[in-house]
Amino acid sequence: MIEEGFSKEVRKPKSVSIEGDLVVVGGGMSGVCAAITAAREGVKVILVQDRPVLGGNASSEVRMWILGATSHMGNNNRWSREGGVIDEILVENLYRNREGNTIIFDTLLLEKVIEEENITLLLNTAACDVAKSSENRIESVRAFCSQNSTMYTLSAPLFCDASGDGLIGFASGAAFRMGAESKEEFGELFAPEKSYGELLGHTIYFYSKDVGTPVDYVAPSFALQDITKLPKYRSINTKEHGARFWWVEYGGSLDTIHDSETIKWELWKIVYGIWNYIKNSGEFPDARNLTLEWVGTIPGKRESRRFEGDYILKQSDLVERRVFDDAVSYGGWAIDLHPEDAIYKDLPSCNQWHSKGSYHIPYRCFYSRNIENLFLAGRIISASHVAFGSTRVMATCAHGGQVVGMAAAHCVAGGLHPRDLLESARMKDLQTALNREGQAIPGVPMEEAGNLVSSARIEASSCDRLDTIPFDGGPWYSLEHAAAQLLPLKCGVAYQFEIEVESDSEATLEIKLSTSLDSRNYTPDRLIESLAKPLQIGIQKVVFEFSGLLEENHYAQLSFHAKASVRIRLSNRLQSGTISVFNVGNKAVSNNGAQNPPEGIGFESFEFWRPLRRPDGQNIAMNIVPAIEPYHPDLLKNGSTRPFSSGNCWVSCMEDFHPKVHVKWKSPVSVKRVYLYFDTDFDHPLEHSQLGHPERELPFCVSDYSLHDADGKELYRKIGNHQTINRIVFDEAVDTSELTLKLEHPMENVPASLFEIRCYGE
Repeated sequence: MIEEGFSKEVRKPKSVSIEGDLVVVGGGMSGVCAAITAAREGVKVILVQDRPVLGGNASSEVRMWILGATSHMGNNNRWSREGGVIDEILVENLYRNREGNTIIFDTLLLEKVIEEENITLLLNTAACDVAKSSENRIESVRAFCSQNSTMYTLSAPLFCDASGDGLIGFASGAAFRMGAESKEEFGELFAPEKSYGELLGHTIYFYSKDVGTPVDYVAPSFALQDITKLPKYRSINTKEHGARFWWVEYGGSLDTIHDSETIKWELWKIVYGIWNYIKNSGEFPDARNLTLEWVGTIPGKRESRRFEGDYILKQSDLVERRVFDDAVSYGGWAIDLHPEDAIYKDLPSCNQWHSKGSYHIPYRCFYSRNIENLFLAGRIISASHVAFGSTRVMATCAHGGQVVGMAAAHCVAGGLHPRDLLESARMKDLQTALNREGQAIPGVPMEEAGNLVSSARIEASSCDRLDTIPFDGGPWYSLEHAAAQLLPLKCGVAYQFEIEVESDSEATLEIKLSTSLDSRNYTPDRLIESLAKPLQIGIQKVVFEFSGLLEENHYAQLSFHAKASVRIRLSNRLQSGTISVFNVGNKAVSNNGAQNPPEGIGFESFEFWRPLRRPDGQNIAMNIVPAIEPYHPDLLKNGSTRPFSSGNCWVSCMEDFHPKVHVKWKSPVSVKRVYLYFDTDFDHPLEHSQLGHPERELPFCVSDYSLHDADGKELYRKIGNHQTINRIVFDEAVDTSELTLKLEHPMENVPASLFEIRCYGE
């Protein structure tokens, strides 16, 4: 029994002090990835989350799908899904939860965090105050947990604000911005003539469920009664729910931090009004058996504060895809800005303008220029309002969170401040460490002296040649929308191709060979040559050769244009390092087949060529002379872990039923750790919720393999792999002059492949 008498003094809650190396405030996707990345590098992390679950807008509390540079497979950013921890999470979610249940995703995030012994997780704990040891240094953060009535004092040499609203950055005095800069400040043509304070608004989602019997609905008194107040009410239908109603957006003309509760009530009013309209207007007889299964209790927030780093990312950096020496992350979502209070505006709900390829984000955007020990992660990183329109999406934010986690580890190890990592050697170490863990910074390969494979000779039992994408009874594809094959062609080579088409009438097939003006992207904006081939009625082979030659080794696009009555034969063979793309729109990301912006807003015109989601999206069947030979085993040590200007991978022959890779040294080496990098289809966006996916394991990924020493002794065996990076750590270092990797083909129509193999000593 506890009994306590009257107290004249105000009682204070229980107080607990915790010390660590890094305090991460905010448990959304950026904070989670920052915490996990740092913890795996030995950093003692305190992760503070003011909600009962992790994930932020991706959690079951909000249920927005995670997206980034792949943009729903709706742009020209090939092989661009974000790597590292966010990739690990999304691939694991696919394996466990391909249906997209956000409750399951909550548990996955919690599991990932609590499995890291270096993370102290504080849920339901809101950071509320900061103490500083000097004007530009944070000493500690105070945070209160309402569930256990405890006030925490959290101390560390480094802090990361991943709170979305920049709670710690604001309290510490760091410079920040809200609203749009003027066109003049950064020379951004898409920015307004004069700066303004309106922001992107909040959204609340809802789910419905068919219960099989009629369900009545009586709306609460606060529900919107006059649905015609919503200019887009005619687009309401019973087939959509959740993030499909992203345009139910409000609050951009208010203070999106301090008016957030007011905004939430308005959104509830709208959501329940929409449901009342669906159930009781008589316009939707198919809604008779529907019930309202779930409505969000907190809104998904898009925009509030943005903090100033040593560099502010701007529109031209994205559109021109500027190369930065301190590139540590990348983005690729469209610059996607919305009108404030969009639900009440008779305007397009968004303005999405794409770049021709993914773009760099420099390290200088991930720390405060004022507070010497404060990292920035998530939507609050250093970017203009226009650039923020792209960097704000969750997969991009998570990718940046990994930057912060790895940078914090390097700072802890060297007793450094975030800015100190800009020194060239330190930056190279940071980039290499990030890439080793899957960051895949475009155009920045790993350069690591400690990788034992660098001095080894690599041999393989077979090496595939692209002399054919087999005619194996694959389906026909109608050329109502043009189809193309991306192939890693060599410069100066005249290739001959043979395809199979079927035509219902006499017609003409136009064939184009194109490549990109900029070798860092895949947009086919340079036409090398165009041919026209007459077609007869029926099935026929078409042989053609281009006299125009590529000027550099790069991916080229072989495209086929006709009409709906002409069909081209596809192949069932899937192959790492090559992909089919189609001139098909995707309205979800403002892709209507081509981008044609008005003059004067700073964006480029170009065509969209995108993959199709499986089970569609097969490669185009063809014979190729001379054979393309892009899969040499030496690529396994070139420091790249996905396609870029070439395939960057080794692929075995399909007929090699038990392919092997041999890593040979002139004399024995001591191997403690082995890293293997597999192909988990970096074009597949892996949205974690709502959409669902046709498979739980990605077809290119090797599932079963074993590792052997020079004497044939089995050192390791894996059955059922589905992850991109496999890290093998031996109990004791292995002294050997050879490692042999034995792999099995992942599927009967997919040859075994591998992007990179790396070995390290103690």
